[in-house]
Amino acid sequence: MFSFREILSVTMILFAIIDIIGTIPVIIQVRQRAGHIESEKASITVLILMIVFLFIGDELLSIINVDIKSFAIAGSLVIFFIAMEMILGIRIFKEEEISSTASIVPLAFPLIAGAGTMTTLLSLKSQYATANIIVGIILNTIFVYFVLKNTHRIEKLLGKTGLGVLRKAFGIILLAIAIKLFRSNTGL
Repeated sequence: MFSFREILSVTMILFAIIDIIGTIPVIIQVRQRAGHIESEKASITVLILMIVFLFIGDELLSIINVDIKSFAIAGSLVIFFIAMEMILGIRIFKEEEISSTASIVPLAFPLIAGAGTMTTLLSLKSQYATANIIVGIILNTIFVYFVLKNTHRIEKLLGKTGLGVLRKAFGIILLAIAIKLFRSNTGL
């Protein structure tokens, strides 16, 4: 039932889609604005979201009459606004809104376990054994937890200038991802 090859493949695919390394500037920015990120809460939320979506994603979206494309477009818009904040140095999300729930929104969802991750899980389900996908999810969640737990160290390592450059660069990358997600799901 367990296949090392499948687990490795699923883990690498999810790692690329989640892109926790690429979201480090966003995580640091959210932490700076919120004051604190609850690493455990965010990681558990990511784990639960991905496993639940793996099993009932199609049904859940059909119950609320939302198709995968609409779900992906909504996620792309949130990512778009986060990218605009990073690039332009402006604040779109209000302080009180982001500080009370920062570990869940926008961090756990849609940044880490967003529309791209959820859509990928549904396609992985058709190609790999469920047990192997779950192991891949768990391995990625452990890595997400490690990154979230060490944002202070990462921030010190990068320094203020390095963080600023990284924030702008990844802001542009996030913007491109948001536009790609939007275009691929609207047919534009």
